[in-house]
Amino acid sequence: MNQRSVCAEAREQHRLFPPSADYPDLRKHNNCMAECLTPAIYAKLRNKVTPNGYTLDQCIQTGVDNPGHPFIKTVGMVAGDEESYEVFADLFDPVIKLRHNGYDPRVMKHPTDLDASKITQGQFDERYVLSSRVRTGRSIRGLSLPPACTRAERREVENVAITALEGLKGDLAGRYYKLSEMTEQDQQRLIDDHFLFDKPVSPLLTCAGMARDWPDARGIWHNYDKTFLIWINEEDHTRVISMEKGGNMKRVFERFCRGLKEVERLIQERGWEFMWNERLGYILTCPSNLGTGLRAGVHVRIPKLSKDPRFSKILENLRLQKRGTGGVDTAAVADVYDISNIDRIGRSEVMALSLSEHEPTKAA
Repeated sequence: MNQRSVCAEAREQHRLFPPSADYPDLRKHNNCMAECLTPAIYAKLRNKVTPNGYTLDQCIQTGVDNPGHPFIKTVGMVAGDEESYEVFADLFDPVIKLRHNGYDPRVMKHPTDLDASKITQGQFDERYVLSSRVRTGRSIRGLSLPPACTRAERREVENVAITALEGLKGDLAGRYYKLSEMTEQDQQRLIDDHFLFDKPVSPLLTCAGMARDWPDARGIWHNYDKTFLIWINEEDHTRVISMEKGGNMKRVFERFCRGLKEVERLIQERGWEFMWNERLGYILTCPSNLGTGLRAGVHVRIPKLSKDPRFSKILENLRLQKRGTGGVDTAAVADVYDISNIDRIGRSEVMALSLSEHEPTKAA
């Protein structure tokens, strides 16, 4: 009996109980899913499945298992495939609206703009800014997302991506490193230098099923300067990253736009395309990354401001968010924070970068 047959049988057993008996206890939760889910929505969606067999309970399990986060308000749900956002729209849509500052996917359309020449500023004060980075994610249409993909689908993502990336030329040219072929020391060195994703300890990954079969078909591709990188099969099919030391965000964004366009061209040349629609923009695993999927961030040392009780409110007013030095599930080390834009949908890439050019360093 294959995996989907087992799932179908489990769903039949599931229906023996009323939705009220299965409704999760969310009384101590503060994520977006918990705020938007109601017994009525749960009853309406519980027995629905996507064409790939993904269920509502699988979508929300990570948010049920993880009530909240000390730094940011988490979303609390993920998609298992592109169709999840349609089949479970009665929950995804209000979650998206709550997470993205009122963006309503039922009536609004998302703009895309990768014209880096429109960015006229973007040079940060390097007394405070240690490094600059822009990243996004892209999903390959026709293959399930990491929470639901089979081993074969995950390996196909890897194959499609690295075959395309072999076509990059000039300063974007590089090579692919399979996680399964790296030594522990090499992995840790790349993690410590903020090039490679961490080992699968994040609750988002583990509770959503994204750490299955680790490290099979996972890896990192980077150019020879390590300023343009692609993560493969972590939280998303691919994460495209442009980064460098210092505060030249304009140069980082220019490389990001140029590289991303070239990656998409190479993917399309091989008969594939990225998941996208005009309501949600680019489709990714977590609703927090819909739209542009773009996070433009800096590692910034702000010893005075970070101790100011107004710090979080200042960031909120600027539509910025803070993370620890090593990312979302880490603490700040030596007063170094990862500061980035919070909104990803409803504004184009150029607009998002322009808004993230505010420097929260004046009180440092």
